[in-house]
Amino acid sequence: MFEKDLFARVAEPFGVEVTPELTEKLAMYARLLVEWNQKMNLTAITDPQGIAVKHFADSLTVANLLPEGAFSLIDVGTGAGFPGVPLALYRPDCRLTLLDSLNKRLTFLDAVCKQTGLNATLIHARAEEGGQNPRLREQYDVACARAVANLPVLSEYCLPFVKVGGRFIALKGPDADRERTEAARGIGVLGGKIAHVTALTLPAAPIEGVEPMERRLVVVDKVRSTPATYPRHGAKIAKKPL
Repeated sequence: MFEKDLFARVAEPFGVEVTPELTEKLAMYARLLVEWNQKMNLTAITDPQGIAVKHFADSLTVANLLPEGAFSLIDVGTGAGFPGVPLALYRPDCRLTLLDSLNKRLTFLDAVCKQTGLNATLIHARAEEGGQNPRLREQYDVACARAVANLPVLSEYCLPFVKVGGRFIALKGPDADRERTEAARGIGVLGGKIAHVTALTLPAAPIEGVEPMERRLVVVDKVRSTPATYPRHGAKIAKKPL
């Protein structure tokens, strides 16, 4: 259901140790993704090459930005589980929470977790609701998100989940170079500070038959607590980003 050798060729240059156990669990994940996608709209990418590169390898470009030792991670607006599930399969010491506004996606992810043996907490909520929940607010070492919203909006969704001293990582395309400028003030208001933006190409070196993708990893350090008024209602976030 996905090209294991291609996945290894693309992921390893980013410091990912590709083990037989990891590829076996990712193969289970890929099979379920294709099967479930026939009955619900999870992703437009279901071909073996696309799953290997655009879903799995792309998610794991974040691996070297994660803390050493056991840590907690919340994947905000997780959708079909990217990047949270591949990251937790790669790092068994990750305490994973998957948050999404559509319960049917979480039903799929529950099946993935059971099949792969992944222990994760699944939460059905909108990001702005979860960020005001005392059980979730500022409880995580890392918050991450991929393909959810532009950076000014995404920062207000994600930073309230991060504890002081933790980080928010946004997986973005080349538009992040512009979005970081637009988001800088709001990130400061929310208690964050942009640490760095890493530009990369996936795959790192040309591979015949694989179209390269320009990617950006935006890393925001949480330097102080988010004011209680944030996150705001979703409509206000969208209408007037910070």
